[in-house]
Amino acid sequence: MATETQPLGQDAAWLGKYDDVHMHVFGTPLRVLDHGQGMRVWDVDGNEYLDFLAGIAVNALGYAHPDWCEAVAQQAQRAAHVSNYFATKPQIELATKLIELAGAPQGSHVYFGNSGAEANEAGLKMAKLYGATLQTDDARPYRILALTHGFHGRTMGALSATWKPAIRTPFEPLVPNIEFVEANDLDAMGAAFATDDGKGPVAAVIMELIQGEAGVLPLDAEYIRGVRALCDEHNALMIVDEVQTGMGRTGAWFAFQRDDLGGITPDIVTFAKGVAGGFPMGGMISFGEKLSALFSPGTHGSTFAGNPLGAAAALATIGVIEREGLVAQANERGEQLRTGIMATDNPLFASVRGRGLLNAIVLTRPCAHAAVGWALDHGLIINAPSPTVLRLAPPLIASEQDINEAIGILALMPNDLATE
Repeated sequence: MATETQPLGQDAAWLGKYDDVHMHVFGTPLRVLDHGQGMRVWDVDGNEYLDFLAGIAVNALGYAHPDWCEAVAQQAQRAAHVSNYFATKPQIELATKLIELAGAPQGSHVYFGNSGAEANEAGLKMAKLYGATLQTDDARPYRILALTHGFHGRTMGALSATWKPAIRTPFEPLVPNIEFVEANDLDAMGAAFATDDGKGPVAAVIMELIQGEAGVLPLDAEYIRGVRALCDEHNALMIVDEVQTGMGRTGAWFAFQRDDLGGITPDIVTFAKGVAGGFPMGGMISFGEKLSALFSPGTHGSTFAGNPLGAAAALATIGVIEREGLVAQANERGEQLRTGIMATDNPLFASVRGRGLLNAIVLTRPCAHAAVGWALDHGLIINAPSPTVLRLAPPLIASEQDINEAIGILALMPNDLATE
């Protein structure tokens, strides 16, 4: 809210201050946001926006949901943080709930971190420990396979499994023995498992089932099932990165649970973003006792991991999603969104793809960044993961009316926007 010392009308001034003191890793911010309520946010100049990005699939309950605010406030009055020399009830309750939601077997365990990158770091470290158990007599190094167009984070380990050369190359050499395989090409994946050319065994495959940062690219169900079969055949782990797709966003608690996959079971699932409804939290679930036992005291850790404030936020978020039926609603609203966008017959829109409330509009021209600016000027927040793709990932609380309002704005988007 505006205050006496900071009245509305100061967006440009604040952006100037931002530029003076912040590392220039995000570019110039589009606006300086002040507060939000439900599906809407306001900037410091009082302009209102319908948020169809949700902090990049983070704000599952939108802004200032009363249950979330109450849970965080109550926990803050009890204890915001304790060290990992101790445990707290919210931490234990949340881990128990996540194992339940993932359908993980008896003996599965949770590791908490603070972000998606940290979640994938933990998964990759566990895969390396597992790989050490596969070493042959000639000690050929085990390998981890990742997919082209995959994104798993920007820390050094997660970056090593992230495909985009532009963000990888400046930091090479990265973690060795991580190889990239063409996404959606099962023959290429089968060939990558081969060890007759002197390569060591494959310890794990890490993959997003919908490649979010690549432009919301869903992997084929047959391909996903085929990778699971190859992992089983070669005694390798299947790591499913659910950082962007988890917590109900795709119409199931986790994307690996979708009906067309026929009940595949990953070995490791990583999560973050929407799990705590805006509080920084991530982590991984290791399926089964044998795999979980690879992490022993001192193997991994984090000061803030699983702190009670974040755990309380996550429990509140999950509780609202359950009580309000937001997982099923994500399917309904997603179908409404995709159908409605194509029904606009806007010549700029070539197609729409996605699942639940993680969707992308494929454009007929490379003008996505101009389209994002136009949408913002017309009160709608979206983003552009590539020059020809617009991503829409609204809060799970989006109503039928919210979807129709967004479609109405998108329908008016002009076809002559500046190309990139």
